[in-house]
Amino acid sequence: MTLKFAKEALNDLKRLRQFIADKSPPAAIKYSQKLITAIHKLESHPELGKVLEEEPSVREFIAGKYVVRYMLKNEFVYILKIWHGREYR
Repeated sequence: MTLKFAKEALNDLKRLRQFIADKSPPAAIKYSQKLITAIHKLESHPELGKVLEEEPSVREFIAGKYVVRYMLKNEFVYILKIWHGREYR
């Protein structure tokens, strides 16, 4: 399967990286790379995440300290939203 990122998910990645970069630019690079690597696991294992009861077409994948919401459609994994587990959502 192929990953596709919604505009909101790309903005989330930028926001999360900037939050860490404000304190430690090297850490921001490290955590960003780890998160992207974890998300890429969905290409070969798209059903890693659990189905959401409130939205059966959406799945949720925990990547370390981050939550990734995504949908499966045809040959694509659509990344919808990403946030840190301690963020209020």
